[in-house]
Amino acid sequence: MKWYVLYTAAKAEKQVEQRLKADGVEVFLPLHRTPRKWSDRVKMVEVPLFLSYIFVRCTDEVLRTLTRKSGVSRIIFHNSAPATIRLKEIQAIKDFLSKADGKECEFHIDETVQVVAGPLKNVKGIVVKVTKDYLILVIQPLHIRVKIKADQVLK
Repeated sequence: MKWYVLYTAAKAEKQVEQRLKADGVEVFLPLHRTPRKWSDRVKMVEVPLFLSYIFVRCTDEVLRTLTRKSGVSRIIFHNSAPATIRLKEIQAIKDFLSKADGKECEFHIDETVQVVAGPLKNVKGIVVKVTKDYLILVIQPLHIRVKIKADQVLK
């Protein structure tokens, strides 16, 4: 069996993954955590590393039937044949994701950040101290120090 690449409908990667797994197909959907900004907060969410792409390991015959699944747009081809991905390339992606896992957005002293939630929304400040959950910022025009949750600021 070989690894192949499927192109999915926009933002349907996770649903396609669940459908294919339910049918017994081996699926690899590389996900990474990234901050997403809403009007009142910033939250870490898992998003696909490759938008609209999903990897499947199956026979060529099974691959041809997967285009009938809801959310699967097409099979990716290369030189008139379904594109195959080598196992070492799949493993390299997995290794990269495991090394990146847990490395949240790190803040550094003297870095300028913008507050995206709370009463200081849209104010910029300079990081002077970093703790596990909070940052101490100096708001420049006023030269005041504020303590703010790390999930309420963006670089």
